[in-house]
Amino acid sequence: MTPPAGYRLSGDRAELQLDVIHGFLARSYWSSGIPREVVARAVGNSMCVGAYGPDGAQVGFARLITDRATFAYLADVFVVEGARGRGLAKAMVAHFVDHPELRDLRRWMLVTRDAHGVYAKFGFEALDDEQAGRIMQRLDPDVYRRMAGA
Repeated sequence: MTPPAGYRLSGDRAELQLDVIHGFLARSYWSSGIPREVVARAVGNSMCVGAYGPDGAQVGFARLITDRATFAYLADVFVVEGARGRGLAKAMVAHFVDHPELRDLRRWMLVTRDAHGVYAKFGFEALDDEQAGRIMQRLDPDVYRRMAGA
């Protein structure tokens, strides 16, 4: 899937605009208050793709945590408000799903509150009750606040 005319995707980490990424994630429901240095470390340890507008400004981002052999976790997918509705999120997900190193992974995971329709088009589906009962997590929702000294 290619991005719409005038937009482009790049997996080149050097092009990522960390201020844009951090600015969005720090206000998002899933990583509210995340420190910039944590975002930088996450970006540095993940496969990433950025979406860029006609003026070169970053308008979207997605990252994948993976061993490139069996498992991938899709995270931090976003498109800034002024660029939504153009298929950029779908293009970024397709960038990973169609990636030659990732095509044969056994399991892909993600967590979303409100974008199920985007991911369903790529074969993601909600866990059934039995599957969901197997998933465990260790969650510390206050970690970023503590890191900030609040």
